[in-house]
Amino acid sequence: MRIAIVGATGYGGAELIRLLNHHPEVEIVSLHSSSQQGTPYTESYPHLQEIIYNKLEEINPEEMAKNVDLVFLATPSGISSKLSPELVAQGLKVIDLSGDLRIKKLEDYEFWYKKCAAPKETIDAAVYGLPEWNKAEIKKATLIANPGCYPTSVELGLAPLVQKELIVEDSIIVDAKSAVSGAGRSLSAISHYTEMNDNFKIYKVNQHQHIPEIEQTLKGWNGNIGPITFSTHLVPMTRGIMSTIYVKAKNKMTIDQLHELYNEAYENKPFVRVRPKGVFPSTKEVYGSNYCDIGLAYDERTGRIMIVSVIDNLVKGAAGQAIQNLNIMMGLDEKTGLNFVPVYP
Repeated sequence: MRIAIVGATGYGGAELIRLLNHHPEVEIVSLHSSSQQGTPYTESYPHLQEIIYNKLEEINPEEMAKNVDLVFLATPSGISSKLSPELVAQGLKVIDLSGDLRIKKLEDYEFWYKKCAAPKETIDAAVYGLPEWNKAEIKKATLIANPGCYPTSVELGLAPLVQKELIVEDSIIVDAKSAVSGAGRSLSAISHYTEMNDNFKIYKVNQHQHIPEIEQTLKGWNGNIGPITFSTHLVPMTRGIMSTIYVKAKNKMTIDQLHELYNEAYENKPFVRVRPKGVFPSTKEVYGSNYCDIGLAYDERTGRIMIVSVIDNLVKGAAGQAIQNLNIMMGLDEKTGLNFVPVYP
């Protein structure tokens, strides 16, 4: 499959190139940027000089349709909402890594993202690309809304319990931590070295744009799920997300029952690994990989379940999951080009 990447100069775009370089069924035909067109890509990423020779091209859907089959949109929010309809109209398949196509209610998107929503017909046509739980729809899709990084870790962590209706619906509390690369490549005060180094900060309290995405997915599995409490923090590391999730069990259970539930739920889902009893994952153990690792605990005193879910925010939280969706759309083994071990230490 011939592909193009729009927004290639961001971290998500660079990660797509790194991963697709190992994909046996994909050819990167063109790289596109709205701000750096005409410049060699290696001016942005010199370490790719033996892999990518392309100059950055302008974004022209009609011209792109003559040369490629599928377009990855690794753009900031607010761009895909305008560009996706034009690309789809040209007969191209699209996988959007931004948040523009994930939220089905236009008013919810505009409230949380503070931007104009995409056309309703585009939103309705977009399939939410969480491969572990939406594979059948992804197979038939031409337009994919790739999940966000925080939502991927949270939704995979909660899915078995929410789908089986085993938790008190309004008891979900998520305490999430992310590496600084999740803020993107553009410099900002929150991610500036002197602000972030040797520091640990909470941000977007009760305002994070991933809240409606998570709630939408959970309600799709169980309509009784209430609003969640979701807090996000930045930690001074390059990659990784850890979501520690607390929920109240409806009925008493054992840790053995909890592990049996999760092991059964993810038995045939190659990129989710459930840790043995008493073992909890760290972000370093999924670094550079497409894995989501999950650890579980049950507190008999309080009746609370704790789920620890870790991913690499740039891989399973972005580019890797997008390629997993590409594989499913193409009818390939979903592990194609992604089946490598994490980088450790």
